Amino acid sequence: MNGHPVNATASIYPTTTHDVTNQSGAFVGINVYDNDAILRAAVEREGAGWVHERASRMGAHAADPEVQDHSHLANKHGPVLKTHDRFGNRIDFVEFHPSYHALMKLAFGSGVQSLAWTAGRPGGHVGRAALSYLWNQVESGIGCPTGMAYSSVPTLRVVPEIDKVFTSKVLAEDYDLRPIHVGQKTAATIGMALTEKQGGSDLRANATRAVAVNGGGFGGEYRLTGHKWFCSAPMSDAFLTLAQTDKGPSLFFVPRSLPDGLRNRFFIQRLKNKAGNKSNASSEIEYDDTYAILIGEEGRGIRGAMEMAHLTRLDFAIGSAGLMRWALNLTLHHTYNRRTFQRVLAEQPLMRNVLADLCLESEAATMLAFRLGKHIDEAATSEKHKLLERIVTPFAKFWNCKRAPIFVAEALECHGGNGFIEEQPMPRIYREAPLNGIWEGTGNMICLDVMRAIEREPETVDALLAELGSAKGADLRYDRFVARLADDIADVADRQVRMRQIVVGMATAYEAMLFLQHSTHEAADAFIASRLDGLANRAFGSLPRSTNFEAIVERSRLA
Repeated sequence: MNGHPVNATASIYPTTTHDVTNQSGAFVGINVYDNDAILRAAVEREGAGWVHERASRMGAHAADPEVQDHSHLANKHGPVLKTHDRFGNRIDFVEFHPSYHALMKLAFGSGVQSLAWTAGRPGGHVGRAALSYLWNQVESGIGCPTGMAYSSVPTLRVVPEIDKVFTSKVLAEDYDLRPIHVGQKTAATIGMALTEKQGGSDLRANATRAVAVNGGGFGGEYRLTGHKWFCSAPMSDAFLTLAQTDKGPSLFFVPRSLPDGLRNRFFIQRLKNKAGNKSNASSEIEYDDTYAILIGEEGRGIRGAMEMAHLTRLDFAIGSAGLMRWALNLTLHHTYNRRTFQRVLAEQPLMRNVLADLCLESEAATMLAFRLGKHIDEAATSEKHKLLERIVTPFAKFWNCKRAPIFVAEALECHGGNGFIEEQPMPRIYREAPLNGIWEGTGNMICLDVMRAIEREPETVDALLAELGSAKGADLRYDRFVARLADDIADVADRQVRMRQIVVGMATAYEAMLFLQHSTHEAADAFIASRLDGLANRAFGSLPRSTNFEAIVERSRLA
């Protein structure tokens, strides 16, 4: 090169091109509970201030580099099915990466599955919701086993024999991965297997059959034969499942091990290759003369499944809000630690609008989910909360789950190309975001559930409108919106066609009420201006220019 010799052992490129500058770095070393004023206020307001210390411990895990590494590895090295051992014996075993077990131990050891039932004080569901919200800032795949265990407890308690053996093990703040009889374990997990390939959400189309042994009946023995299209967490110690008897779909308890310690006839056919939720094993299973115990009455299984679904729907409303908050935390961290066009990215006018809009959406989802938790906590002793729990549960689940994917997509875009790289957490969150909208009822199924409440339990609508009326007079735009909503609900013409519009209206009005009552004037004004003046599709970053962007963002930004 120009007559000069080249040192073959040295790089011909200047080393300065490899200096790393203007990168935001990892979001680590911050407690996502202690520093989240919106979350702490919601938990306190809805009756679980006693959980602050425990939640603080969980909040430290989300931004712990070691925990983040476990989340990455558990998804990168997903579960593997081992149907047989090396000698040819059928074992139906799912092998997980050690990071998966580390996360399971952390979640179950922290009471994410159990606190609602073990708190021993009012506000148990809200306190447990705080842990679940925070856990969704760690690893959502583990949220499937914790959520199923949480929602199963009232059902386990129905049959004394099941309650005696299993409930205390499910509530234990421990994790025991050994595939042995539950009596020998320190802790247990519970899975579910409800849907079949020919029916999906139409559970009455299930074809799995149950045959009674020695007369069957409540708490009696049955043998199941059939195929389940989705079985979540197939290494669980027992499963709640549906099968047909002569009286219709019935709810059954299927342990993995029989009373004599031998393994039940529970065959894992394959694991699902899913778009996301990679750390969690989802499977197809086969029942073939499989031992089971009837829970409740024959023919009443769908009702029993829906009672569990109310709790899991709370968990998905909470989980989606937590996932959105995690995406927001990462986005605020990135945009405040990245410069573009000689300015901090978060200070660019368009980006300020987008960030403020995301902050509003996250706060709305958080307030809605935790208020639902309060309704569930108080439903047993308050007719008002019982009615509100019935109608708020489905629309909160619907709306938070619907907003999460578009929210995460916008948050990812704020990261630019870095957000699309698999070494970053955003792609994992992006793939996770749509799933909660599918679990425990897709959007249309949820809207039909709201319609059933309107038509069969009109007192729930009265309770909802009375609750929305508690903020009347605070903002004329809000008052007009609620009045239009009441007219839409009362209109019987083409109601099913309009149910999504009605459900979105219910959820948005409820969020606006919570903003007026519990947020700042700047946030409430911006939310109402951008959400209540028509519900047409709108891009994030469409807040009016009068918005106090800085005040809204600073309210959500972790110190």
